[in-house]
Amino acid sequence: MFKTPAERFDLTGKVAVVTGGSRGIGKAVVEGLAAAGADVAIASRKLEACEQLAAEVRSATGRDALAVACHVGHWDDCDRLAAAVYDHYGRCDVLVNNAGMSPLYPDLLSVTEEYYQKVHAVNAQGHGGSIINVTTAGSLRPGTHELPYTMAKAGLNALTLALAGAWSPKVRANLVIPGAYDTDIAKAWAPGSKERIADMNPLARIGEPEDMVGVCLFLASDASSYVNGAQILVDGGAYRAL
Repeated sequence: MFKTPAERFDLTGKVAVVTGGSRGIGKAVVEGLAAAGADVAIASRKLEACEQLAAEVRSATGRDALAVACHVGHWDDCDRLAAAVYDHYGRCDVLVNNAGMSPLYPDLLSVTEEYYQKVHAVNAQGHGGSIINVTTAGSLRPGTHELPYTMAKAGLNALTLALAGAWSPKVRANLVIPGAYDTDIAKAWAPGSKERIADMNPLARIGEPEDMVGVCLFLASDASSYVNGAQILVDGGAYRAL
């Protein structure tokens, strides 16, 4: 059946779940999916922030928005999130697994087992028609200053490729790989870091959360119905030599 481009990107009638959805990249993706017609479940550890965004989404788009408190590093929380979504909507069509964390540490010798397990639980654990896992370009070229985080995200990369065949042909799974973005984590960078990173990028800037919306909307929609197991860099070309 022929569909216009607008019809292919239309998410009306779809339900999307976004973890880490109350701020930064997750917030921008929530707003983009809702603007495309999806009802959205917004999950993060801070329920108040989710509720505030849900109210904004309902007001701006007229779509239904569900706020759910969820720490994705806790399996019981993930079960409760799934139950809340199915109790409220009866379905889940899109999962954007965006939640992540990378607490700072002074050196590798300071990385304790507790720290590693905490970071791994949030970043590496992750059904719907389209699964979109948000990882990091650092998982392809890891540095010593975020090693547990990039290790966990590399595990998520591998998991996504396996999921691309786990529930096929019904469920697709793809990777979105951002580079440096101006989110809350950038506030912890050393002074001048954003400017130095921007100078090295072919587009002469670092990413903004809104830069992730288009690729996530594409992967969530029928426009990407034959895209499965893809690994898409969204980094302004910084890692173009990979």
